[in-house]
Amino acid sequence: MDTLLHLIAVYGLLVVFVSVLLDQGGIPVPAYPPIILTAALATDQGRSVWPIVAVAALAAVLADWLWYVGGRRLGAKLLRLMCRLSLSPDSCVLMTRGIYGRWGPPSLIVAKFIPGFAAVATTLAGETGTRAGRFLLYDGIGAVLWAGVAVALGAIFHEAVNDVLDRLETLGRMTVPVVLALIAAFVLWKLWRRRMFQRQLRMARITPAELRALMDGESPPLILDVRSEPQRAQTGWIPGSVFVQTVAEAPLMPREEVIVYCDCPNEASAAVLARALNKRGFKRVRPLAGGFAAWKSEGQLISFE
Repeated sequence: MDTLLHLIAVYGLLVVFVSVLLDQGGIPVPAYPPIILTAALATDQGRSVWPIVAVAALAAVLADWLWYVGGRRLGAKLLRLMCRLSLSPDSCVLMTRGIYGRWGPPSLIVAKFIPGFAAVATTLAGETGTRAGRFLLYDGIGAVLWAGVAVALGAIFHEAVNDVLDRLETLGRMTVPVVLALIAAFVLWKLWRRRMFQRQLRMARITPAELRALMDGESPPLILDVRSEPQRAQTGWIPGSVFVQTVAEAPLMPREEVIVYCDCPNEASAAVLARALNKRGFKRVRPLAGGFAAWKSEGQLISFE
């Protein structure tokens, strides 16, 4: 514990910068505890806490800028990779697109306060073509607020932070095993949630070629597009498809077949909506295998109006 306190006292700003950069860059390194601890020690020593806010915000914006550039260059490919690696693919796929699709760049102000939202939201900003200046404005405001809250907690509750450190010191050699056990329990819980979510996605798919054949038949299916509105406007949509984001928006029409498509890993958003439609009495609902990207890659017809 003495070594940790010495490290924070001497290299506090560097520790804050590196931990925030790694955390916001997608590596599971906790950023808030180093910020709070550094702010608490600075308060005890009568030093200003504003440099801590500045360094933490700078590191956060730098990491976000890298995600933004990646989203601009790689687009949906990077988003699909991020959601495959995420321990919370349900929130990654469903919540993030919904929030950013509705509120756009201003959502970056609160992005860091929503678990699993920040990195995906900054990547979405790049993918959807948000201007760099507009991105940096809202992301910068959000980074300062996020860092400011952590510093404020450390400064206001610096005595409580000292009490926690004293208690950890009394644990002696048990401190590290206890902390590692808590982290392991959290990760296992997330993995279990991920596994349960993936089970919900197991259902029959339809290929783009099969969908094209159905559309050319006597009884065309009801096609539901569950992507975000900006994506639909930017990339087009399958002819005749209806834009929906919730089950309540799905038109209740007497169709034998309902096809749902999105552009997320494992057709997650489409599969979730398909399950919900099944529960509402739709007899035959299937996600489109590969989503809109597969439809487009096979050279199928796309509408823009």
